[in-house]
Amino acid sequence: MNETVFSILLFVLGLILGLVAILIVNFLKKKNDQKKADSIIDKAKKDAEKIKRDSLFETKEEIHKLKIDADKEIKEKKSEVKEQEDRLLQRENNIDRRDIALQNRENSLEERENNLLEKQKKIQEAKEEMEELKKKELEELEKISKYTKEQARDAVMKMVEEKMSKEIAVYIKEMETEAKLEVDERSKELLIGAMQKYAADITSEQTVSVIALPNDEMKGRIIGREGRNIRTIESVTGVDLIIDDTPEAIVISSFDPLRREIARLTLETLIKDGRIHPARIEELYAKTCSDVRGTIKEYGKNALYELGLSKMDPELVEIVGKLHFRSSYGQNALSHSIEVANLAGLLAAEIGENVNLAKRAGLLHDIGKAIDFEMEGSHVKIGVDLAKKYGEDEVVINAISSHHGDTEPTSIISSIVAIADTISASRPGARNDSSENYIQRLEQLEEIGNQITGVEKAYAVQAGRELRVMVKPEEIDDLTAHQIAREIKEKIESELKYPGTIKVTVIRETRAQEEAK
Repeated sequence: MNETVFSILLFVLGLILGLVAILIVNFLKKKNDQKKADSIIDKAKKDAEKIKRDSLFETKEEIHKLKIDADKEIKEKKSEVKEQEDRLLQRENNIDRRDIALQNRENSLEERENNLLEKQKKIQEAKEEMEELKKKELEELEKISKYTKEQARDAVMKMVEEKMSKEIAVYIKEMETEAKLEVDERSKELLIGAMQKYAADITSEQTVSVIALPNDEMKGRIIGREGRNIRTIESVTGVDLIIDDTPEAIVISSFDPLRREIARLTLETLIKDGRIHPARIEELYAKTCSDVRGTIKEYGKNALYELGLSKMDPELVEIVGKLHFRSSYGQNALSHSIEVANLAGLLAAEIGENVNLAKRAGLLHDIGKAIDFEMEGSHVKIGVDLAKKYGEDEVVINAISSHHGDTEPTSIISSIVAIADTISASRPGARNDSSENYIQRLEQLEEIGNQITGVEKAYAVQAGRELRVMVKPEEIDDLTAHQIAREIKEKIESELKYPGTIKVTVIRETRAQEEAK
């Protein structure tokens, strides 16, 4: 009984101890879990603080970098604005200086004009005084000789007529003989004057084109980085670009007018568009070539319409249009061909030949010049081949081959075309002078100045449009300098043939010079 109770008590005690142990273990476990949780929370807080600090540092660093970039950009903008202000200020100063120079020049000219007016007044008074003296002397001579001026003149003329009658007859005979010798040349001049019923404007072609720029900064954009834009333009168009110190302008140089025109249109379009880079240059060049080809066709059609011609192969019409972009000695080839066609038509009408055929031959006589840059051979041979290729009349082919005397003309129309070609090319102003004639004219101009007594040296400047004459100041005074200028001017007018006007400037300069030793 006691053992049973004791066993029960032990069992109960064991249960109690087990419960207590379980409670203790659970308590310790909870406490340990709490510590772990607190540790995790602390670690999370530390990580969050660290992330926050890193984020703040990166944000501050990025803000600092943006601030540096902004300051740099502001500094560059300020520098650009400063450069623009400097350029504007320099330009304004240049304008002010130019205004001052112009004002000074205007004052100087006004002063010279006043001096000239005063000298003219004195000269006029001297002339009037001389006339009065001459009048008095003449009256005195009439009193002494008892002859009036008219009576003396009649008496002298009668004596001369009596003595010179034989010489006058000989002179008249010589003049008649000379007139007979010159009759052929005079008749040719009259014939040419009668034939020149057609009048056309004078067209002078050049080998360069100037393009105006909106500002000088555009030159840098056309050149491009490391010159890639200008190299692309020159390689694509086949022209040379000249970019120098000329303000707001560039020059296109090429002996091929068609290439030069395409390059000019391409560059003008690029400047208006503003997007200048190699790809855009090639794109606009292709478009411009297409547009120019359409323009060439229009030139050919207009030439046919102006002359009243029809039934011409479209390809040949396009070749005729290309003549607009060719020149010979400064004369536009298409204008020259139209002029020859009109002259040939007029001459054919006068002698009863086929007017349309003569016009056709005149228009096509220089057709080879349209493509002589693209093919080997003279323009006459190329023109004959083209006329045969497109089925032109034999008369037209012969006119093309014979207009320079390479072959004999086989028809009257061929001779008419040759005559019309000569008239068109040789009339005054139609073509530019050769360089030899130009140099010879300059030498003659300087020689006229150097022949005058008292002239030290004469220089032809401004391409022969001005002659500057340096006189010896110890021999020539200011009044004589004006007389020399007039004398040279009269000699130039009587001895030289020249286009436009020639300005004669006589310079009298006195220099005092000493040498310090």
